[in-house]
Amino acid sequence: MQTLYAYKGGESDDFSRDQKFLLFSIDNMYNLYLLLISLLPEVRKRAEKDLLKKQQKYLATPEDKDPNRKFINNQLLQLLGNNIKLKDQLETHKINNWELDDEYVDIIFKAIRSSDLYKDYMQTRVSDFKEDKQFVIDLFKEILAPNDKLYEYIEDKNLTWLDDLPTVNTAILKLLRKAKPNSNDSHFVPKLYKEEDDKQFAIDLFKKTLLNRSALNTEIEKKTKNWDSDRIANVDYILLQMAICELQNFPSIPVKVTINEYLEIAKEYSTPKSSIFINGILDKLVKEYTDSKTLKKVGRGLL
Repeated sequence: MQTLYAYKGGESDDFSRDQKFLLFSIDNMYNLYLLLISLLPEVRKRAEKDLLKKQQKYLATPEDKDPNRKFINNQLLQLLGNNIKLKDQLETHKINNWELDDEYVDIIFKAIRSSDLYKDYMQTRVSDFKEDKQFVIDLFKEILAPNDKLYEYIEDKNLTWLDDLPTVNTAILKLLRKAKPNSNDSHFVPKLYKEEDDKQFAIDLFKKTLLNRSALNTEIEKKTKNWDSDRIANVDYILLQMAICELQNFPSIPVKVTINEYLEIAKEYSTPKSSIFINGILDKLVKEYTDSKTLKKVGRGLL
């Protein structure tokens, strides 16, 4: 949707550059994932340095000499820190932000240490994997993900990451919840595309929407005769083009799935009434296509 919105050419123009940007933007989600997941073991390393510094003080207290190492010994944080495949991916994708911008590691570490979550966790000195995992999950949800400074940093590094952030955060939480003491290294190195067909779908939807813009706009205009075109939000036009293209050209995608997906995108990116407007147009078109038997869907439950 964003790539189509930014596209300024016509149907006959070369849009290979825009297609490359589309795929680059999708691929860049993986870099955001690596950036955020790597912050967890970096915070653990920061905590370990802090304890070592206290132990080396000239006037070290008994607590400094025999600190509570529960956070440092957290089994899930250690699992992440020792993950060879994750380290390889960080090197391959050149994700070294927390070495260059280590002040953000400090910001997160201080936020963790001052939290009630951390204080409750550190009431004891030992824990099992289940307790350690739940602590890391809560830490990510309550401290890391909503941190304003981290949000500003991500926005500054890559503007498109802000739209990817909710998806990436959800993916990380899902992986953390499924982690086990014996999880192999591949667990935290997920595939960006579940299936190769997913990548092809993105390309095909982008290309077919662009190549058929005139015909798609004609379909929209038939159902918006009482509307001044200037009153229709540009984003709504793009979403309608994409949705109609999907209805017409992707027989394996259920009608309800198509409509629901575009309504959700409209709620997130367009005007308050856009989802109602888009739903009305698509409902009329689906009924029309069904009556004329031009809605070609294959498989069970696709209507």
